[in-house]
Amino acid sequence: MINWNEFEHIHVIKKLKHVLQAWWNVDTVFTDERGQIKGLDEKLTFANPAVNYLIHKDATQASLADLVSQSINDLRQSNNAFTFKKWDAAGFDVCVFPIVIENDFVGTVVAMGFFKEENTAHRISEIRDRLAAYGCSAELIEKSLSKFQYLDEANRTHFTELVELVAQEIVTLHVEIASRESKISQLNSELGNRFKYDNMIGKSKPMQSLYALLDKIKFADSTVMIQGENGTGKELIAKSIHYNSNRKGNNFVIQNCSAFNDNLLESELFGHVKGSFTGALKDKKGLFEIADKGTFFLDEIGDTSPQMQVKLLRVLQEGTFTPVGSTEMKKVDVRIVAATNRNLREMVEQGTFREDLYYRLNVINIRVPPLRERKEDIPVLVDFFLGKVAEQSGKPKKQLMGRAVEKLYDYAWPGNVRELQNEIERLCVLAGDEGKVGHEILSPKILEIGEKAKVQGSRLQGKLKDALEDLEREMIKEGLRRTGWNKSKLAKELGISRAGLIMKVEKYGLDKRKIAR
Repeated sequence: MINWNEFEHIHVIKKLKHVLQAWWNVDTVFTDERGQIKGLDEKLTFANPAVNYLIHKDATQASLADLVSQSINDLRQSNNAFTFKKWDAAGFDVCVFPIVIENDFVGTVVAMGFFKEENTAHRISEIRDRLAAYGCSAELIEKSLSKFQYLDEANRTHFTELVELVAQEIVTLHVEIASRESKISQLNSELGNRFKYDNMIGKSKPMQSLYALLDKIKFADSTVMIQGENGTGKELIAKSIHYNSNRKGNNFVIQNCSAFNDNLLESELFGHVKGSFTGALKDKKGLFEIADKGTFFLDEIGDTSPQMQVKLLRVLQEGTFTPVGSTEMKKVDVRIVAATNRNLREMVEQGTFREDLYYRLNVINIRVPPLRERKEDIPVLVDFFLGKVAEQSGKPKKQLMGRAVEKLYDYAWPGNVRELQNEIERLCVLAGDEGKVGHEILSPKILEIGEKAKVQGSRLQGKLKDALEDLEREMIKEGLRRTGWNKSKLAKELGISRAGLIMKVEKYGLDKRKIAR
């Protein structure tokens, strides 16, 4: 998009135009690709009053557009960089320079108000008649005629070089502006990606660390273990890993390992041959075979039996498996992304999960933080879910009032982001046509927790000093957990100095490891 008005105010272009006016009384205007004059401004000054008079009239503007179109057609059929033309509607000559940006013709620079021929007597008479026909006063006509000059060959060379510089400056400036806008767009995109990575949303420090890790592993082919509570978005992360990897053009396959018993799960994963068991009426491909050259997301891997773990280990180690009822071994190239909400390390110690499989799966470990550990993401998530509901319903986007947002902060969100999404959808339905949503219609469990949070950890009996210390301890403890142990941030929230907060942390024995539990 060309901003013609901006070009008229660029110092270099203004200086070049001034030189053309000072040396030869020549004026320049810009036109778009159709020959329409652009960038006209009341503040613009012209060396020749006749030029100023004619370019503001509709009839002469149309005539100039025709002349520019004819000039461009002539230039396309020749190797010339510019062309001279007589502007019949005005009687004087013009020079047309095309403006070409990245091989795209976008407009012209038109220099006007001079004579190319040495014999100017009949041209002066012609201009007088043209101006009079357009209603120009006798005084303005005589003042204008004294401005026209004949440009000999030497002067024309210098003149065209200056006009060409005007065109070149416009191209240079446009390229610079486009580059700047591209940089701004890139920076905006990078800024947006600080709060969003594919379909994951969050600006908190734990999420920034997660995004950074995902960027590092996007082109790797290693097995990934995603650990996190239900509702934290483990499947979104698995999809992000696949669709940002070199395997993105191949299948992304999902299987929840807790959805079937061992026999059915084996058939799903490895396939079976006809007649291998009752109901096996035909051969069936397994998901490992379907996922070949792609990514296989094994959700709830911690729920698999020891027998299934042995078979999974073989695929991970050798890339081979045998379909149920078959003696033919098949080989696949599959990247495994596994997920669980269970503590596999503890399961290994208890003997319920194979240690060798654990280490095969845990090459790259990704821990997805629960929502209670990144509560600063709640406003961003709420805004996203409100927008999503508005888009799906075709209704205006709703807004949560301050008290409602406060109570969302107080709640621990055991169901994590999924629970928050469901709560926002519920609020939007119950709010009806109301644009602003108050706290009154929040789920009872959230309201109840919010009320308890007002007196969290406080005593209703005993000494006031002890009760206040209990409340202070709980506030600091919850704040440290919420801010990820960022004492500066918490001190600011609590309205005390950082040194004062550190003293209180030591006083109450708030060990980081204990709080993290």
